[in-house]
Amino acid sequence: MSFSSLGLFPSLLEELVKHGFTEPYPIQKEVIPAILQRKDVLGIAPTGSGKTAGYVLPILMNLHDIRLLKNRHVNVLILVPTRELAIQVSDVFELFRSSVPGKIKTLAVYGGVSANVQMMKLQGVNILIATPGRLIDLVGSNAVNLSSVETLVLDEADKMLNLGFQEEMKQIFDLLPDKRQNLLFSATLSDDVNNINQILLHNPVVLKVKTEEENIDLIEQVGYFVTDEKKGPLLRYLIKENSMKQVLVFTSSVFSANIVTGKLWKNRIKAMAIHSKISQKGRTEALAKFKSGEINVLVATDLISRGIDIKFLPFVINYELPRSPKDYIHRIGRTGRAESQGKAISFISPEEQQHFRVIQKKMGKWVTMIDSKNLDFRGF
Repeated sequence: MSFSSLGLFPSLLEELVKHGFTEPYPIQKEVIPAILQRKDVLGIAPTGSGKTAGYVLPILMNLHDIRLLKNRHVNVLILVPTRELAIQVSDVFELFRSSVPGKIKTLAVYGGVSANVQMMKLQGVNILIATPGRLIDLVGSNAVNLSSVETLVLDEADKMLNLGFQEEMKQIFDLLPDKRQNLLFSATLSDDVNNINQILLHNPVVLKVKTEEENIDLIEQVGYFVTDEKKGPLLRYLIKENSMKQVLVFTSSVFSANIVTGKLWKNRIKAMAIHSKISQKGRTEALAKFKSGEINVLVATDLISRGIDIKFLPFVINYELPRSPKDYIHRIGRTGRAESQGKAISFISPEEQQHFRVIQKKMGKWVTMIDSKNLDFRGF
């Protein structure tokens, strides 16, 4: 099946080809026609499965002949759990917005930046991408009105609920009109998500895409036995010996992320850290430079990794192990995406060996292990 069979405008098809999208991902084949028919949708799909473009394209199509609303009344509201995801979703809308007839205006709003600047930009916005807390602040300041929303999207609803947004989301739902199209996407169908489905969705089209756990067969996993003091030299050795042009490195703390990044720079490897102690501007800059290839290494913590979605990422390295097997799966799931191959490398110190055995047992796969004592990475 091709994109042309899904009922998209020729101008959108041209834009898809220009950016290398030749055929739709599985979820897009089902989601796009359903949204064009203005049906409610429940999509169970992990990050990287193509769901963002799956709802962006038909939403733009449905808005091409939009009626003018009162000022600061938005047509479409997309709720997301993090600033990083808000920016990513906004970027996808901007990529395709000009290919649709009509003057459609989009905006992403989130905390960590000036609310006053966002207030000024809200005039005439049709599509609003927002984190719950900042949206409530803007509504309270009469900067935006949600009474005319025609389509509501909850992206990564499972994370929003798990992160404790329930009260904020309830406030937002109370401001929305009863009659609207609801599109809900979740990585898993937990009890919390199930409950909210019953409130929001009306006879939805239900779609399920394989989770990261089901897709790990695409990922080549390798582990290295190494002492803590040798992890730095081993990391630099692997990057240089394998000519890694793009590698995402995970650490267990902000402190470790900063130390690893500093040592990479000292060894002439271009790297940037991305974590909660870095400003929003700094995070956005780091992610943009990593995606463009301006830097080779992005060093991240688990907290911030939820907003990182990079197509065809070849390497993920666990410099330090996460606390839970679930987080391990999430980390290595940044590679091996969209049916492409990837490689995940884990550094295992003597203190981490038992924990890694637990992770492998929970994962149901045993990882090939290499003793770093047999490698000569002196000078790295």
